Amino acid sequence: MSDVQIGLTGLILLVVLIALRIPIGVSLIGVSFGGLWYLMGFNVAWGSLGIVPYQFATNWVLSSVPMFLLLGFLCYHTQLTQGMFRAARMWLAGVPGGLAIAAVFGSAGFAAVSGSSVACSAAMGRIAVPEMIKYRYNPELATGTVAVAGTIGALIPPSIIMILYGIIAQESITGLFLGGISAGIITAVGYIVVILVRVKLNPELAPDTQEVIPFQDKVWALKDTWPVILIMIGIFGGLFGGVFTPTEAGAIGACLSLIVAAIKGSLTWPRFRDAILETLLTTSALIIIAVGASLLTRFLALSGAGDFLSEWIISLDASVVVILLAIVLIYVLLGMFLEPIGAMLLTLPIVLPIIDNLGLSLLWFGVVLTKLLEVGMITPPIGMNVFVIKSVVGKLVTTAQVFRGIFWFLIMDFFVLFLLITFPDIILFLPGLGN
Repeated sequence: MSDVQIGLTGLILLVVLIALRIPIGVSLIGVSFGGLWYLMGFNVAWGSLGIVPYQFATNWVLSSVPMFLLLGFLCYHTQLTQGMFRAARMWLAGVPGGLAIAAVFGSAGFAAVSGSSVACSAAMGRIAVPEMIKYRYNPELATGTVAVAGTIGALIPPSIIMILYGIIAQESITGLFLGGISAGIITAVGYIVVILVRVKLNPELAPDTQEVIPFQDKVWALKDTWPVILIMIGIFGGLFGGVFTPTEAGAIGACLSLIVAAIKGSLTWPRFRDAILETLLTTSALIIIAVGASLLTRFLALSGAGDFLSEWIISLDASVVVILLAIVLIYVLLGMFLEPIGAMLLTLPIVLPIIDNLGLSLLWFGVVLTKLLEVGMITPPIGMNVFVIKSVVGKLVTTAQVFRGIFWFLIMDFFVLFLLITFPDIILFLPGLGN
Protein backbone atom coordinates (compact mmCIF):
# COMPACT_ATOMS: atom_id res chain seq x y z
CA MET A 1 0.00 0.00 0.00
CA SER A 2 1.43 3.40 -1.01
CA ASP A 3 1.75 6.34 1.38
CA VAL A 4 -1.11 8.16 -0.36
CA GLN A 5 -3.36 5.11 0.00
CA ILE A 6 -2.51 4.99 3.70
CA GLY A 7 -3.49 8.64 4.05
CA LEU A 8 -6.78 8.12 2.22
CA THR A 9 -7.52 5.02 4.30
CA GLY A 10 -6.92 7.09 7.42
CA LEU A 11 -9.45 9.68 6.24
CA ILE A 12 -12.05 6.99 5.58
CA LEU A 13 -11.43 5.50 9.03
CA LEU A 14 -11.79 8.97 10.54
CA VAL A 15 -15.20 9.42 8.92
CA VAL A 16 -16.29 6.00 10.19
CA LEU A 17 -15.21 6.79 13.76
CA ILE A 18 -17.05 10.11 13.74
CA ALA A 19 -20.15 8.39 12.32
CA LEU A 20 -19.92 5.96 15.26
CA ARG A 21 -20.13 9.02 17.58
CA ILE A 22 -16.54 8.75 18.81
CA PRO A 23 -15.56 12.25 20.04
CA ILE A 24 -13.99 14.16 17.17
CA GLY A 25 -10.86 15.08 19.14
CA VAL A 26 -10.21 11.46 20.08
CA SER A 27 -10.88 10.35 16.48
CA LEU A 28 -8.47 12.91 15.03
CA ILE A 29 -5.67 12.08 17.45
CA GLY A 30 -6.17 8.31 17.22
CA VAL A 31 -6.21 8.14 13.40
CA SER A 32 -3.30 10.57 13.04
CA PHE A 33 -1.16 8.75 15.61
CA GLY A 34 -1.93 5.36 14.04
CA GLY A 35 -1.21 6.68 10.55
CA LEU A 36 2.10 8.22 11.56
CA TRP A 37 3.06 5.01 13.32
CA TYR A 38 2.31 2.98 10.18
CA LEU A 39 4.19 5.42 7.94
CA MET A 40 7.20 6.42 10.00
CA GLY A 41 7.38 4.06 12.96
CA PHE A 42 6.41 4.26 16.61
CA ASN A 43 9.16 6.66 17.67
CA VAL A 44 8.16 9.31 15.09
CA ALA A 45 4.47 8.94 15.98
CA TRP A 46 5.20 9.18 19.70
CA GLY A 47 7.47 12.16 19.12
CA SER A 48 4.77 13.92 17.09
CA LEU A 49 2.30 13.29 19.89
CA GLY A 50 4.62 15.22 22.18
CA ILE A 51 5.84 17.95 19.82
CA VAL A 52 2.68 18.92 17.90
CA PRO A 53 0.48 19.70 20.95
CA TYR A 54 3.32 21.71 22.47
CA GLN A 55 3.91 23.70 19.27
CA PHE A 56 0.22 24.41 18.89
CA ALA A 57 -0.43 25.31 22.52
CA THR A 58 2.54 27.71 22.62
CA ASN A 59 1.13 29.79 19.77
CA TRP A 60 0.80 33.22 21.37
CA VAL A 61 -2.34 34.14 19.40
CA LEU A 62 -4.11 31.08 20.85
CA SER A 63 -4.09 32.73 24.28
CA SER A 64 -6.85 35.04 23.07
CA VAL A 65 -9.31 32.13 22.80
CA PRO A 66 -9.86 31.52 26.55
CA MET A 67 -9.94 35.28 27.15
CA PHE A 68 -12.68 35.90 24.59
CA LEU A 69 -14.57 32.87 25.93
CA LEU A 70 -14.27 34.29 29.46
CA LEU A 71 -15.53 37.65 28.17
CA GLY A 72 -18.60 36.00 26.65
CA PHE A 73 -19.39 33.81 29.65
CA LEU A 74 -18.96 36.73 32.07
CA CYS A 75 -21.36 38.87 30.02
CA TYR A 76 -23.79 35.97 29.93
CA HIS A 77 -23.72 35.04 33.62
CA THR A 78 -23.67 38.64 34.90
CA GLN A 79 -26.51 39.59 32.51
CA LEU A 80 -24.70 42.58 31.03
CA THR A 81 -26.58 42.30 27.73
CA GLN A 82 -30.16 42.35 29.02
CA GLY A 83 -30.34 46.12 28.62
CA MET A 84 -29.72 45.83 24.87
CA PHE A 85 -32.89 43.79 24.37
CA ARG A 86 -35.00 45.95 26.68
CA ALA A 87 -33.95 49.15 24.91
CA ALA A 88 -34.52 47.62 21.45
CA ARG A 89 -37.94 46.35 22.58
CA MET A 90 -39.05 49.82 23.65
CA TRP A 91 -37.83 51.55 20.51
CA LEU A 92 -39.38 48.92 18.23
CA ALA A 93 -42.69 48.56 20.10
CA GLY A 94 -44.70 50.05 17.22
CA VAL A 95 -43.01 48.02 14.47
CA PRO A 96 -44.67 44.78 13.23
CA GLY A 97 -42.74 41.92 14.80
CA GLY A 98 -40.89 44.45 16.94
CA LEU A 99 -40.01 42.01 19.73
CA ALA A 100 -38.50 39.55 17.24
CA ILE A 101 -36.51 42.35 15.59
CA ALA A 102 -35.40 43.46 19.07
CA ALA A 103 -34.10 39.93 19.65
CA VAL A 104 -31.97 40.26 16.49
CA PHE A 105 -30.58 43.60 17.70
CA GLY A 106 -29.97 42.15 21.15
CA SER A 107 -28.12 39.18 19.65
CA ALA A 108 -25.98 41.51 17.54
CA GLY A 109 -25.12 43.46 20.69
CA PHE A 110 -24.22 40.29 22.57
CA ALA A 111 -22.18 39.11 19.58
CA ALA A 112 -20.06 42.24 19.86
CA VAL A 113 -18.85 41.21 23.32
CA SER A 114 -18.84 37.45 22.84
CA GLY A 115 -17.47 34.99 20.33
CA SER A 116 -19.89 32.14 20.66
CA SER A 117 -23.20 31.62 18.90
CA VAL A 118 -24.23 29.07 21.54
CA ALA A 119 -23.75 31.60 24.37
CA CYS A 120 -25.57 34.21 22.28
CA SER A 121 -28.55 31.89 21.72
CA ALA A 122 -28.67 30.87 25.36
CA ALA A 123 -28.57 34.47 26.61
CA MET A 124 -31.22 35.78 24.21
CA GLY A 125 -33.32 32.64 24.64
CA ARG A 126 -33.72 33.31 28.34
CA ILE A 127 -34.49 37.00 27.82
CA ALA A 128 -36.40 37.29 24.55
CA VAL A 129 -38.44 34.10 24.09
CA PRO A 130 -40.52 34.36 27.31
CA GLU A 131 -41.17 38.03 26.47
CA MET A 132 -42.44 37.16 22.99
CA ILE A 133 -44.59 34.29 24.28
CA LYS A 134 -46.06 36.69 26.85
CA TYR A 135 -47.20 38.98 24.02
CA ARG A 136 -48.73 36.00 22.14
CA TYR A 137 -46.08 35.74 19.45
CA ASN A 138 -46.15 32.52 17.47
CA PRO A 139 -43.79 30.13 19.34
CA GLU A 140 -42.16 29.03 16.09
CA LEU A 141 -41.35 32.61 15.11
CA ALA A 142 -40.14 33.46 18.62
CA THR A 143 -37.78 30.52 19.05
CA GLY A 144 -36.70 30.40 15.40
CA THR A 145 -35.70 34.06 15.50
CA VAL A 146 -33.54 33.65 18.59
CA ALA A 147 -31.95 30.43 17.32
CA VAL A 148 -30.83 32.00 14.04
CA ALA A 149 -29.94 35.36 15.59
CA GLY A 150 -27.46 33.51 17.78
CA THR A 151 -25.41 32.65 14.69
CA ILE A 152 -24.48 36.33 14.40
CA GLY A 153 -22.23 35.66 17.41
CA ALA A 154 -19.58 33.98 15.27
CA LEU A 155 -19.61 36.64 12.54
CA ILE A 156 -19.44 39.92 14.41
CA PRO A 157 -16.06 40.12 16.17
CA PRO A 158 -14.71 38.84 18.43
CA SER A 159 -15.16 35.38 16.92
CA ILE A 160 -13.57 32.21 18.27
CA ILE A 161 -13.98 30.46 14.91
CA MET A 162 -12.16 33.30 13.12
CA ILE A 163 -9.33 33.29 15.64
CA LEU A 164 -8.72 29.56 15.15
CA TYR A 165 -9.02 29.91 11.38
CA GLY A 166 -6.54 32.79 11.40
CA ILE A 167 -4.02 30.71 13.36
CA ILE A 168 -4.28 27.72 11.01
CA ALA A 169 -4.51 29.66 7.74
CA GLN A 170 -1.93 32.23 8.92
CA GLU A 171 -4.28 35.07 8.06
CA SER A 172 -4.67 38.42 9.83
CA ILE A 173 -7.16 38.03 12.65
CA THR A 174 -7.86 41.76 12.58
CA GLY A 175 -8.61 41.45 8.85
CA LEU A 176 -10.96 38.53 9.50
CA PHE A 177 -12.72 40.52 12.22
CA LEU A 178 -13.20 43.47 9.85
CA GLY A 179 -14.54 41.18 7.11
CA GLY A 180 -16.89 39.56 9.60
CA ILE A 181 -18.50 42.90 10.46
CA SER A 182 -19.97 43.26 6.95
CA ALA A 183 -21.15 39.65 6.87
CA GLY A 184 -22.71 39.99 10.34
CA ILE A 185 -24.55 43.19 9.46
CA ILE A 186 -25.92 41.75 6.20
CA THR A 187 -27.05 38.62 8.08
CA ALA A 188 -28.84 40.69 10.73
CA VAL A 189 -30.54 42.84 8.08
CA GLY A 190 -31.60 39.67 6.24
CA TYR A 191 -33.20 38.25 9.39
CA ILE A 192 -35.08 41.51 10.01
CA VAL A 193 -36.39 41.45 6.42
CA VAL A 194 -37.65 37.88 6.95
CA ILE A 195 -39.47 38.91 10.14
CA LEU A 196 -41.07 41.99 8.53
CA VAL A 197 -42.22 40.09 5.44
CA ARG A 198 -43.62 37.13 7.39
CA VAL A 199 -45.49 39.33 9.86
CA LYS A 200 -46.81 41.49 7.01
CA LEU A 201 -48.16 38.40 5.25
CA ASN A 202 -49.50 36.84 8.45
CA PRO A 203 -50.07 39.40 11.26
CA GLU A 204 -51.18 36.61 13.61
CA LEU A 205 -47.54 35.52 13.92
CA ALA A 206 -46.79 38.66 15.94
CA PRO A 207 -49.92 40.39 17.27
CA ASP A 208 -49.75 44.14 17.80
CA THR A 209 -48.85 44.66 21.47
CA GLN A 210 -50.89 47.92 21.55
CA GLU A 211 -48.12 49.20 23.82
CA VAL A 212 -47.56 52.95 23.75
CA ILE A 213 -44.22 53.86 25.29
CA PRO A 214 -43.54 57.55 26.04
CA PHE A 215 -40.48 58.97 24.27
CA GLN A 216 -38.76 59.84 27.54
CA ASP A 217 -39.06 56.20 28.65
CA LYS A 218 -37.39 55.11 25.41
CA VAL A 219 -34.54 57.53 25.99
CA TRP A 220 -34.26 56.44 29.63
CA ALA A 221 -34.03 52.78 28.52
CA LEU A 222 -30.82 53.55 26.63
CA LYS A 223 -29.00 53.95 29.95
CA ASP A 224 -29.14 50.15 30.39
CA THR A 225 -27.08 49.65 27.25
CA TRP A 226 -23.95 51.27 28.69
CA PRO A 227 -22.25 48.00 29.80
CA VAL A 228 -22.18 46.56 26.27
CA ILE A 229 -21.36 49.91 24.64
CA LEU A 230 -18.46 50.52 27.04
CA ILE A 231 -17.00 47.05 26.43
CA MET A 232 -17.46 47.41 22.66
CA ILE A 233 -15.69 50.78 22.62
CA GLY A 234 -12.89 49.39 24.76
CA ILE A 235 -12.33 46.33 22.55
CA PHE A 236 -12.93 47.72 19.07
CA GLY A 237 -11.49 51.16 19.72
CA GLY A 238 -8.20 49.70 20.94
CA LEU A 239 -8.13 46.85 18.45
CA PHE A 240 -8.82 48.77 15.26
CA GLY A 241 -6.99 51.85 16.54
CA GLY A 242 -3.80 49.83 16.86
CA VAL A 243 -3.52 50.28 20.63
CA PHE A 244 -3.39 46.53 21.23
CA THR A 245 -3.39 43.30 19.21
CA PRO A 246 -6.26 40.82 18.79
CA THR A 247 -4.41 38.56 21.22
CA GLU A 248 -4.40 41.25 23.89
CA ALA A 249 -7.96 42.34 23.08
CA GLY A 250 -9.43 39.20 24.65
CA ALA A 251 -7.74 39.80 28.00
CA ILE A 252 -8.65 43.49 27.99
CA GLY A 253 -12.26 42.65 27.12
CA ALA A 254 -12.49 40.07 29.91
CA CYS A 255 -11.01 42.57 32.37
CA LEU A 256 -13.45 45.26 31.22
CA SER A 257 -16.40 42.91 31.64
CA LEU A 258 -15.29 42.14 35.20
CA ILE A 259 -15.02 45.83 36.05
CA VAL A 260 -18.35 46.70 34.41
CA ALA A 261 -20.15 43.78 36.12
CA ALA A 262 -18.69 44.85 39.49
CA ILE A 263 -19.81 48.46 38.96
CA LYS A 264 -23.26 47.29 37.88
CA GLY A 265 -23.50 45.09 40.97
CA SER A 266 -24.21 41.89 39.05
CA LEU A 267 -20.87 40.19 39.75
CA THR A 268 -21.22 37.52 42.42
CA TRP A 269 -18.91 34.70 43.34
CA PRO A 270 -21.22 31.91 41.99
CA ARG A 271 -21.56 33.75 38.66
CA PHE A 272 -17.82 34.36 38.43
CA ARG A 273 -17.11 30.71 39.29
CA ASP A 274 -19.55 29.45 36.65
CA ALA A 275 -17.97 31.71 34.00
CA ILE A 276 -14.47 30.44 34.88
CA LEU A 277 -15.53 26.76 34.88
CA GLU A 278 -17.32 27.03 31.52
CA THR A 279 -14.31 28.84 30.06
CA LEU A 280 -11.95 26.09 31.24
CA LEU A 281 -14.17 23.28 29.93
CA THR A 282 -14.75 24.92 26.55
CA THR A 283 -11.10 25.86 26.10
CA SER A 284 -9.95 22.33 26.94
CA ALA A 285 -12.37 20.79 24.43
CA LEU A 286 -11.30 23.23 21.70
CA ILE A 287 -7.59 22.62 22.25
CA ILE A 288 -7.99 18.83 22.13
CA ILE A 289 -9.80 19.10 18.78
CA ALA A 290 -7.29 21.64 17.45
CA VAL A 291 -4.32 19.46 18.47
CA GLY A 292 -5.95 16.51 16.69
CA ALA A 293 -6.37 18.65 13.57
CA SER A 294 -2.69 19.66 13.73
CA LEU A 295 -1.69 16.00 13.96
CA LEU A 296 -3.96 15.20 11.02
CA THR A 297 -2.28 17.94 8.99
CA ARG A 298 1.13 16.36 9.65
CA PHE A 299 -0.17 12.89 8.80
CA LEU A 300 -1.71 14.07 5.52
CA ALA A 301 1.45 16.00 4.63
CA LEU A 302 3.75 13.02 5.24
CA SER A 303 1.45 10.60 3.40
CA GLY A 304 0.87 13.01 0.53
CA ALA A 305 -2.88 12.43 0.74
CA GLY A 306 -3.68 16.11 1.28
CA ASP A 307 -1.76 17.21 -1.82
CA PHE A 308 -3.19 14.28 -3.79
CA LEU A 309 -6.78 15.26 -3.01
CA SER A 310 -6.18 18.94 -3.72
CA GLU A 311 -4.44 18.24 -7.03
CA TRP A 312 -7.10 15.70 -8.00
CA ILE A 313 -9.94 18.15 -7.42
CA ILE A 314 -8.15 20.88 -9.38
CA SER A 315 -7.28 18.42 -12.20
CA LEU A 316 -10.98 17.77 -12.74
CA ASP A 317 -10.90 21.01 -14.71
CA ALA A 318 -14.13 22.11 -13.06
CA SER A 319 -14.89 25.82 -12.87
CA VAL A 320 -14.22 27.77 -9.71
CA VAL A 321 -17.98 28.10 -9.22
CA VAL A 322 -18.49 24.33 -9.33
CA ILE A 323 -15.67 23.71 -6.85
CA LEU A 324 -17.02 26.37 -4.49
CA LEU A 325 -20.51 24.87 -4.72
CA ALA A 326 -19.05 21.47 -3.85
CA ILE A 327 -17.26 22.97 -0.83
CA VAL A 328 -20.49 24.69 0.29
CA LEU A 329 -22.38 21.40 -0.02
CA ILE A 330 -19.72 19.54 1.99
CA TYR A 331 -19.88 22.05 4.85
CA VAL A 332 -23.68 22.09 4.86
CA LEU A 333 -23.68 18.28 5.14
CA LEU A 334 -20.99 18.32 7.84
CA GLY A 335 -22.91 20.99 9.71
CA MET A 336 -25.87 18.63 9.99
CA PHE A 337 -23.86 16.26 12.18
CA LEU A 338 -20.75 18.02 13.59
CA GLU A 339 -20.25 21.07 15.74
CA PRO A 340 -18.71 23.94 13.73
CA ILE A 341 -15.18 24.13 15.12
CA GLY A 342 -14.72 20.38 14.78
CA ALA A 343 -15.99 20.48 11.19
CA MET A 344 -13.62 23.36 10.37
CA LEU A 345 -10.52 21.84 11.92
CA LEU A 346 -11.29 18.46 10.37
CA THR A 347 -11.44 19.83 6.82
CA LEU A 348 -9.03 22.78 6.66
CA PRO A 349 -5.93 20.63 5.95
CA ILE A 350 -7.58 19.58 2.66
CA VAL A 351 -9.68 22.64 1.78
CA LEU A 352 -7.11 25.41 2.34
CA PRO A 353 -4.70 24.21 -0.39
CA ILE A 354 -7.63 24.01 -2.82
CA ILE A 355 -8.72 27.59 -2.11
CA ASP A 356 -5.11 28.79 -2.34
CA ASN A 357 -4.50 26.99 -5.66
CA LEU A 358 -7.67 28.53 -7.09
CA GLY A 359 -6.18 31.94 -6.40
CA LEU A 360 -8.95 32.93 -4.01
CA SER A 361 -8.45 35.10 -0.93
CA LEU A 362 -7.99 33.04 2.23
CA LEU A 363 -9.29 35.99 4.25
CA TRP A 364 -12.50 36.08 2.20
CA PHE A 365 -12.86 32.31 2.51
CA GLY A 366 -12.42 32.50 6.28
CA VAL A 367 -15.49 34.72 6.62
CA VAL A 368 -17.53 32.65 4.14
CA LEU A 369 -16.51 29.50 6.02
CA THR A 370 -17.60 31.04 9.32
CA LYS A 371 -21.00 31.82 7.82
CA LEU A 372 -21.24 28.28 6.41
CA LEU A 373 -20.39 26.74 9.77
CA GLU A 374 -23.01 28.88 11.50
CA VAL A 375 -25.65 27.71 9.01
CA GLY A 376 -24.81 24.24 10.30
CA MET A 377 -25.71 25.42 13.81
CA ILE A 378 -29.39 25.66 12.80
CA THR A 379 -29.56 22.83 10.23
CA PRO A 380 -31.35 19.58 11.18
CA PRO A 381 -30.89 16.95 12.45
CA ILE A 382 -28.35 18.31 14.98
CA GLY A 383 -28.69 22.12 14.83
CA MET A 384 -26.92 22.90 18.11
CA ASN A 385 -28.54 26.34 18.51
CA VAL A 386 -31.96 24.73 18.18
CA PHE A 387 -31.28 22.38 21.09
CA VAL A 388 -29.80 25.24 23.13
CA ILE A 389 -33.05 27.19 22.69
CA LYS A 390 -35.11 24.12 23.55
CA SER A 391 -33.10 23.53 26.74
CA VAL A 392 -33.43 27.18 27.75
CA VAL A 393 -37.19 27.60 27.17
CA GLY A 394 -38.17 24.11 28.31
CA LYS A 395 -41.79 23.06 27.76
CA LEU A 396 -42.84 26.33 26.10
CA VAL A 397 -42.06 24.79 22.68
CA THR A 398 -41.09 21.48 21.10
CA THR A 399 -37.86 20.86 19.20
CA ALA A 400 -39.89 20.37 16.00
CA GLN A 401 -41.44 23.83 16.44
CA VAL A 402 -38.01 25.45 16.72
CA PHE A 403 -36.81 23.68 13.56
CA ARG A 404 -39.95 24.84 11.71
CA GLY A 405 -39.31 28.35 12.97
CA ILE A 406 -35.86 28.58 11.38
CA PHE A 407 -36.98 27.47 7.88
CA TRP A 408 -37.44 30.90 6.26
CA PHE A 409 -34.36 32.26 8.02
CA LEU A 410 -32.37 29.35 6.59
CA ILE A 411 -33.41 30.37 3.08
CA MET A 412 -32.20 33.91 3.83
CA ASP A 413 -28.88 32.47 5.09
CA PHE A 414 -28.29 30.78 1.74
CA PHE A 415 -29.15 34.04 -0.05
CA VAL A 416 -26.61 35.89 2.12
CA LEU A 417 -24.03 33.19 1.32
CA PHE A 418 -24.78 33.70 -2.38
CA LEU A 419 -24.08 37.44 -2.00
CA LEU A 420 -20.85 36.88 -0.04
CA ILE A 421 -19.53 34.39 -2.61
CA THR A 422 -20.66 36.33 -5.69
CA PHE A 423 -19.46 39.71 -4.42
CA PRO A 424 -16.24 39.12 -2.42
CA ASP A 425 -15.74 42.86 -1.93
CA ILE A 426 -18.57 42.81 0.60
CA ILE A 427 -16.13 41.02 2.88
CA LEU A 428 -12.84 42.47 1.60
CA PHE A 429 -13.87 46.16 1.58
CA LEU A 430 -13.23 46.95 5.27
CA PRO A 431 -9.98 44.91 5.54
CA GLY A 432 -8.80 46.68 2.37
CA LEU A 433 -9.19 50.10 3.99
CA GLY A 434 -6.48 49.16 6.49
CA ASN A 435 -3.93 48.32 3.80
